[in-house]
Amino acid sequence: MNEFIDYTAENNYAIITIKNGKANAISPLVIDGLNAALDQAEKENKVVILTGQPGIFSAGFDLKVMKKSAESAKELVIKGSKLSLKMLSFPKPIIIACSGHAIAKGAFLLLSADYRIGVEGDFKIGLNEVMIGMTMHHAGIAIANARLSEVYINRSVNNAEIYNPTDAIKAGFLDVIVPESYLLTTAIKIAEMFSQLNEKAHAATKLIVRKQHLENLTKAISLDATSTISISN
Repeated sequence: MNEFIDYTAENNYAIITIKNGKANAISPLVIDGLNAALDQAEKENKVVILTGQPGIFSAGFDLKVMKKSAESAKELVIKGSKLSLKMLSFPKPIIIACSGHAIAKGAFLLLSADYRIGVEGDFKIGLNEVMIGMTMHHAGIAIANARLSEVYINRSVNNAEIYNPTDAIKAGFLDVIVPESYLLTTAIKIAEMFSQLNEKAHAATKLIVRKQHLENLTKAISLDATSTISISN
């Protein structure tokens, strides 16, 4: 891994923790660390629990990188989209223990996992790209289409609506919310349950269920590679 990602292996699961400053920003190095951690979990045949820091799962892409240049923004967005593709097709279950706010790429990571546990409290979850001056990229739309209903796609993608944890369940970003003190224990309980799934059946079924979505996301990443991606002032 690296300094931004912690990896702890237990009997049936691995806990991957993002730790990158106050915003827990998704930078190129964070993505590199997540890819390495997922590879390690796959090698060790572990169910994955992905979490953040107390009060914040992730506020999204590193804005310093996004605002540096259109090229650096595009590189980071595509790198992040490829991470989502990896997560959506990952052979083992991925559980996100969403420890607080999850904005932009943080929310897209929620949409890229198999099971999402949030925490009670005054936390914000959603896609704020349009709010901050970023035309939503093709891959983001493809991920949203895969996991959100049409009503919430419009509210979340076009209107940049941000939800509290309870409404985030309705929108499709979370599956359940628990008191903060129960977040990790609940995630571990779910991981132990998921470890009882037949490995080959789970991996194969996931690819069948998500076949069209994975194909759409792959095409969307290619479209983004020929598009301009930046944050307007």
